[in-house]
Amino acid sequence: MPRLAPGLFVADDTCPRCRWCEASAAYRHYHDHEWGFPVTDDRRLFEKLCLEGFQAGLSWLTILNKRENFRAAFDGFDAERVARYTARDVERLLGDAGIVRHRGKIESTINNAQRVLELRAEFGSLSAYAWRHEPAARSRPKRVTLAALKAMTTSPESVAMSKDLKQRGWSFVGPTTVYAFMQAMGLVNDHLEGCHVRERAQAARATLA
Repeated sequence: MPRLAPGLFVADDTCPRCRWCEASAAYRHYHDHEWGFPVTDDRRLFEKLCLEGFQAGLSWLTILNKRENFRAAFDGFDAERVARYTARDVERLLGDAGIVRHRGKIESTINNAQRVLELRAEFGSLSAYAWRHEPAARSRPKRVTLAALKAMTTSPESVAMSKDLKQRGWSFVGPTTVYAFMQAMGLVNDHLEGCHVRERAQAARATLA
């Protein structure tokens, strides 16, 4: 087998993958079938923005392992339902051991659901708004290497989207959080060169209108 580039590893199936997903089979499944594939579904986009906020100070694996609990607790991240949550719901969520019990992040999720409804009224959907911030191909690295990614925890587009969301009243949406959202939802393809998923994610992006 050729020597692997930095940042890759080979699992039992002999497929090279981004090393960050090495910790568990569930993490590898997320990497292989979700991360970096383009998403236009509003619920999934809203969910990811919320969960990236909950991740602040934690690992994504911690949040991924609790994701089904989060979905149950927040009505499947239906923005219209979450936007109607009251103080009683906040207390209910603070008592739910299956999620991250952080009052500020819980209240932020409710606030951001209300802001989603405003975005929909203006742009038609959260998806239409989010994809307006997709980086142009010319602004991306010619080769997505580990060194390139380490130097790119944000992007001009994530900074701009973060700034705009904050001006619209969103919270827990800093530039690094927004860039992680872009990576996960396929607005950028940051699977490393040599990762066996990179070409599939790229092909999936090409099918979007």
